[in-house]
Amino acid sequence: MLGPNASADALLTEHLRYTPLSLIDDIINTINAIVYRALTAVETGLLRTSPHQLGFGPPSAQANDENAQQQAAETSRAEIENGVHQLETLLEATVDKTFDIFEIWTLRNVLKIPDGLDKWIRLAHYENLTLPLPSTAPTPTSIQTLRQSLHASQTLSLALEAEHASTTSLLCTLHTLTSTQTIKPDPSSTHTHPTTSSAPLSFLPTSQHSTPLSTSAQFTTSQLPALRSLLSELRPKLSSLNGLVENEDALRQRLDWEAPKEERRAYVEGEARRAVRGEMGTVEGSGGDKGELGAGREQSGVEAMEGIVERGSLRDEE
Repeated sequence: MLGPNASADALLTEHLRYTPLSLIDDIINTINAIVYRALTAVETGLLRTSPHQLGFGPPSAQANDENAQQQAAETSRAEIENGVHQLETLLEATVDKTFDIFEIWTLRNVLKIPDGLDKWIRLAHYENLTLPLPSTAPTPTSIQTLRQSLHASQTLSLALEAEHASTTSLLCTLHTLTSTQTIKPDPSSTHTHPTTSSAPLSFLPTSQHSTPLSTSAQFTTSQLPALRSLLSELRPKLSSLNGLVENEDALRQRLDWEAPKEERRAYVEGEARRAVRGEMGTVEGSGGDKGELGAGREQSGVEAMEGIVERGSLRDEE
């Protein structure tokens, strides 16, 4: 909540880099830490002291009784803890009361700027500044916009550098593919003449007087309509050629199928003639009178076998 001295408190906070109340709280916390260390030291010293020295020893008649000594030690420890607790409560109340007064006095007399003086105070980091700021001075919004623009520019610069490196690598690769290298002979080898190694794309023109790439691209683009028209004319012819090829394949298959028929026909005819000739020889060897009968049988047997062969051939063709 802003008080009547809010501007003075803000000026003190900016100068000290912390609020005035933080300074007073640090002082009070330091005093409390010292008080707690003192109480701990007092309690430790009392616990190390023998109960007899503190007045909690057993009577002289029970000086050698262990139970009496143990009871005296327990009583001494309880009294010490109770007393230290009471002392701690007393010191905390005293410190709180005293340092409340110290806080009020410090805020009113030390950590305070007189009324009306805060407008005339200029801190060290305000030197060479014109107050109030002119209208052309940068604002937080304009600074944020400039920061975003700078970040975008840096990102674009990194992307362009990466693209430049990639393009340089690609140009080196293309130069390697289009250049012709001369390999020097090895002194230890028998070949003394230098050899020339041609790159895969060394046939491309690389001189300054060669046709520009844009001209070649324009010429290629201009030939595309003619190529399309030729392609449209060749498609019907291609379909007709495919039909001819299919007919030729069918004819070839038919010829391949008919070839075994001709071979089978020739084989049957040959076997028939051989069988008829064997029968004729048997008839001629049996007697001269029967020669004419054998000749007639030969003629009729040959004609019968030829008829059988022709019928088998016609059946095969069907």
